Amino acid sequence: MFEVDVRGFSCPVPVVKTRNAMKKNPGEELAVLVETAVCRENVSRLAQYEGYTVRVEPAGDGYRLHLVPSGK
Repeated sequence: MFEVDVRGFSCPVPVVKTRNAMKKNPGEELAVLVETAVCRENVSRLAQYEGYTVRVEPAGDGYRLHLVPSGK
């Protein structure tokens, strides 16, 4: 699993970095660390649009999003 840490960035940077990770690691599960609910929602929307299933869990001062591509 590839991990993307976008804590400390405001949108659209977390979305852009997540999209880049998806392109560099096609078909792989990703974990994305975000700080805010806004980033959580924006990254989740991108992932769902790209065909990923999203599972969110609290992680310290933010959230860890587990993005699983369809078919896995």
